[in-house]
Amino acid sequence: MRTFGDLETITLTRLQASTSVAFHTETILDNSLEIAHKRAAARHKWPFTEGRVLTTFATGTGSNADEYNFEGYKADSFRLVQIGGKALRKLNFEDYQTQQEKESDSDERVWSDFGRIVFINPSIDLSGTLTAWGQYTPEIWDVTDKSAKTVFSDQDEEGNDAVVEYAMGYAKLREKNPKEAQFHFSQGDKILDELWNRILDEQQKYQSHLSTGGRWERIDILEGQNFDDSIKRNQF
Repeated sequence: MRTFGDLETITLTRLQASTSVAFHTETILDNSLEIAHKRAAARHKWPFTEGRVLTTFATGTGSNADEYNFEGYKADSFRLVQIGGKALRKLNFEDYQTQQEKESDSDERVWSDFGRIVFINPSIDLSGTLTAWGQYTPEIWDVTDKSAKTVFSDQDEEGNDAVVEYAMGYAKLREKNPKEAQFHFSQGDKILDELWNRILDEQQKYQSHLSTGGRWERIDILEGQNFDDSIKRNQF
């Protein structure tokens, strides 16, 4: 179950329905699957919807000289910004505005974001390629292309089961059966949450760099022993 056509067939089979019946036309089914896909893609910050965007950084002047708008990326989703391979420090938006107001000539390597706009100190002492890592919005399906894939198809295919469950939920709402609709919505949530928890388990194996508070060795001042804090409380 990898393509839009596959999901359409499975949904109809589970509903025991046919697009030849006016109640489940292909247009209605396609619309339900498209909405279901958006819902599933938005439930968590999936690692397979992360990406990077590159552009040339150029310092400038004027009221909007520090603004960069990367189309297709989700609001407040950017985690890391580099210029010429050098990482910048992210400030919360209020502190960034204070820095711009009180230290407008500073070449401090700072940035922030607000909504879908990334703000970079225009007086920064760097130049070159601007690289930003963030979360993009999955492409909207062309419902006429039955070979199109979902955001899950090449990554974690079981996510497509959740898309089908959501589509069935919308079908049950049209049938004026809210109880069954809620069951299918809950099933879709359960599938996606289980998938997300498995991803989180894998991410817990990541380690921080030493310079950012990663693994370090502490000393027991009473016993005079060293302990390697490979696992620290509240590490994750």
